[in-house]
Amino acid sequence: MRAQDDDKPYDDINITPMLDLAYVLLVIFIIMTTASVQGIKVNLPKASAAVSMAKPQTKAITIADSGQVFLDAYPVTLDELEQRLRALKAIIPDFPVVVKGDATVQYQKVMDVLDLLRRVDLPQVGLVTGKSPKG
Repeated sequence: MRAQDDDKPYDDINITPMLDLAYVLLVIFIIMTTASVQGIKVNLPKASAAVSMAKPQTKAITIADSGQVFLDAYPVTLDELEQRLRALKAIIPDFPVVVKGDATVQYQKVMDVLDLLRRVDLPQVGLVTGKSPKG
C-alpha cells in the first residue's frame, strides 16, 4: 500500500515563498517612494539673475529657408562658422549647441552643419523642433 502513496502527484502548491517575496518587494517600494519625498521645508535662497560663468552658454545655429546659416543671430558662412566654433571650443571645451533648421531648407544644408559640428568635435548637439498641431 505504501508504494501507491509515493506515486501520487502533489495536489497543492506551496505559495508561501512567493507571498514572502511579494511582501518584501511591497515594503521596499513603499520605503523607496516615501524616502524620495521626505524632507524639511525650508525657504530656499534666490539666485541672482546674472549669467553664471560655470555653465556655458548654449550656442544656436539657425539655417534659414534660403539656406543662410546664422550663429546666434549673426549670418556666417560654413568656414566662418567652423572658425568661430573652434575658437569657442578653445575657451569652453564642452559647450552645448542647438541646430534650428527651417522645415523647407534642403536636407543637405543641415547635414553640412552637423558634419561640421562632428569635425569640430562638439558632442552636445540638439535639434530644435516645433510642437506638432494636435489633430
